Amino acid sequence: MTARGTPSRFLQSVLHNGVGRYVCQLKRISLIFSKKAQGSLGVRDFIEEGVVDFAKNNPGTVVYISPQSCRIPKIVAEYLNGNVKEEMVTNKTSQEIAELITKLSNQSGLDIIRIRKPFHTDSPSIQGQWHPFTNRPPSIDPVGPQTK
Repeated sequence: MTARGTPSRFLQSVLHNGVGRYVCQLKRISLIFSKKAQGSLGVRDFIEEGVVDFAKNNPGTVVYISPQSCRIPKIVAEYLNGNVKEEMVTNKTSQEIAELITKLSNQSGLDIIRIRKPFHTDSPSIQGQWHPFTNRPPSIDPVGPQTK
């Protein structure tokens, strides 16, 4: 896809996160799997091995484990801004699921888009931009025709 076809915006943080204390944007994570299906084996292994460690390391995130009679196991991540991301984890190992959940917990919930500029201000200067000749006295190097 071309650069004009992808959405873009200025660089911003969610709710000015990082100005005060850090707030994890992941509100809730749900592990939906089947008790018997072969594709859910990695999810069941992760639940036995690593879900307690993840819950201890992320006390601000609620972890739901729901065994259902479904064929496709998935992870549903809900963020503070209301966005929901679903990831299918069919035939993934416990380690891959742990990496995926860590990635989801580090994201903000916003879509990944192109950044227009690495800087932005809400109140631009009325004086204009600074350049090296802004405060230079004219007597140092007069601009004009050179005399020989």
